[in-house]
Amino acid sequence: MKKIIYIMLITITLSTYLFAEQKYDLNEDTIRFRIIPNSNSVEDQNLKQRIIEDLQGNIFNLIQDSKSPEETEKIINENKPLIENIIKKYNIDYKINYGYNYFPEKTYKGIKYKEGDYKSLVIYLGESKGNNWWCVMYPPLCNIDYTSNNSENIEYKLYIEELTK
Repeated sequence: MKKIIYIMLITITLSTYLFAEQKYDLNEDTIRFRIIPNSNSVEDQNLKQRIIEDLQGNIFNLIQDSKSPEETEKIINENKPLIENIIKKYNIDYKINYGYNYFPEKTYKGIKYKEGDYKSLVIYLGESKGNNWWCVMYPPLCNIDYTSNNSENIEYKLYIEELTK
């Protein structure tokens, strides 16, 4: 009986901590990626998704093993022509900016990221008035984030349960 009470107490404490909204200031060493579609129309949002998938198969894979922000930045700069070629094939006006770009406050998985200017690669499509998609290129989380958002076979395990086995 005591074991069950301890497990419940630990579970409640951990869930309160884990699910509480937190403000988090991304480290200055991070590099973000953001793509802003022309509009929120179904066509423009689908185009954004297709471009993300193209970038995932090309650029995101190149940065996956990056060990530093400098290495990631070098990969981005060396592959700007590849990024442009990917976007050009969709026949839409675009602008690419790598540098410090403004990001509004974002909440992701219960963590609130502060607004501000962050080192980032931003792709503006058309009028850039649609809902954007963003991820963190360094540390390399774009592939993890994108595949986990599109995966249906995710297995969750409770750490406390594993400890008691």
